[in-house]
Amino acid sequence: MESNKNGQKLARKMVIALVCGLVVGFGCIVLREQLIQSGQQEIWTTINNIFFQDITAQGATQAIGIFYIIGQLFVNSLQLIIVPMVFVSICLAITVITDTKKLGRISSSTILTFLKTTVCALIFAGLVGSFVYQTGAFDAISASHITLQEGTAGSNPLSIILSIIPNNFVSAFTNNGGVLAIVFLAVAIGLAMNQLNNRTSMFKKLLVEISEIISVCLSFVINNFAPYAIFCLLTRTFAAYGIDYLMPALAYVVTVIIALIVYLMLAYPIYLLTMAKVNPKPFMRKILKVVLFGFSTSSSAATLPLNKETTVNDMGVSEEIASFVLPLGMTINMDGTAIMQVIAAIFIAASSGYQVTFTSMAIIAILALIASVGTPAAPGAGAIILFTILTGMGYTNDAAVLAYSLILSINRPIEMLVTSLNVTGDSATSIIVAKKENMLDEDVYKS
Repeated sequence: MESNKNGQKLARKMVIALVCGLVVGFGCIVLREQLIQSGQQEIWTTINNIFFQDITAQGATQAIGIFYIIGQLFVNSLQLIIVPMVFVSICLAITVITDTKKLGRISSSTILTFLKTTVCALIFAGLVGSFVYQTGAFDAISASHITLQEGTAGSNPLSIILSIIPNNFVSAFTNNGGVLAIVFLAVAIGLAMNQLNNRTSMFKKLLVEISEIISVCLSFVINNFAPYAIFCLLTRTFAAYGIDYLMPALAYVVTVIIALIVYLMLAYPIYLLTMAKVNPKPFMRKILKVVLFGFSTSSSAATLPLNKETTVNDMGVSEEIASFVLPLGMTINMDGTAIMQVIAAIFIAASSGYQVTFTSMAIIAILALIASVGTPAAPGAGAIILFTILTGMGYTNDAAVLAYSLILSINRPIEMLVTSLNVTGDSATSIIVAKKENMLDEDVYKS
């Protein structure tokens, strides 16, 4: 009960921070437009340098960037422990589940559920994108005045397979973007520990103690600093965008936002009703603070600690299940990313003169499925990986590059909603798997 009250208190603080951040952020957009239109660009530049400027950007040597510093320090403090947390969580989860048949069931059930939800997300995105495309809303864009963002080189989507097994044990732990390699190492070491039984008791005790240290540190950071950081992150995100950036891609922005919200509000309750046979109302109420946190940080990795705490303490999911499913989901379960990438690919194709057919949408969906699995759990990663889909489809003419550059310029608010979907899907899958294995405390879930 105490944990539930603390969770509700934190959720209320996050809602207040969210509302204040959105209000102040949109107020900054209005202020920016008024100052620019009245010829007072210097005043906005001064305000931006004091509060919002990325101090690591080229030419920002004189900027202060108060909101940027606060938000970045908070996100860095969470990302600092992502690799050790994923490794320790999965290792311990596997060592606790000593029954190999049970472990196999949990693994297959988790991956199958991820696959089902992602395929449903892809079909949904294809239907939405096709409908908007048929209306002609995805017309050719004109954004010659926009400062284009530098993209990334395309690559074969199958190259993600090579990153699963690292060629250097130590280097695998130095890269937050290579979580698939950490998952592989954790599973391999956890299975080896199961085979060795009591001979690894000292190492297991060390992992337990590291896990407890991580838990204490994360609780302190999240409970004491999260609302303030959320306010700074949101305010800065929206203050950084002018109307000129949003208007050329308004159809894309509106379509993706509506699709993501509809999927978030309808799909996961349906999954819980049909796959777990539980009332989705407690889940939607308790997951709110995780949704807000993911929305604010735009990082599944940074949201993982709070998601695990909420899923275990508030939802009643066994810690063994949550410790296995959530880190794995953060790595390969990307419903929101898949929806964004499919609609973005259709928008870019339509706006740059390519014909969008059922076959091309099916290929886009397959490429998005592969690419979303390999998307790092970090802000902006989904839009960057999108270029892999575009090159795979051959959407590479000048108009397509312009449309892609525009999406990179304005995609941060969309990535925030994308992250909310991704983390919600991870928690929902934990409940589904836990219910199938009779490892869900329904009294806690319903409370």
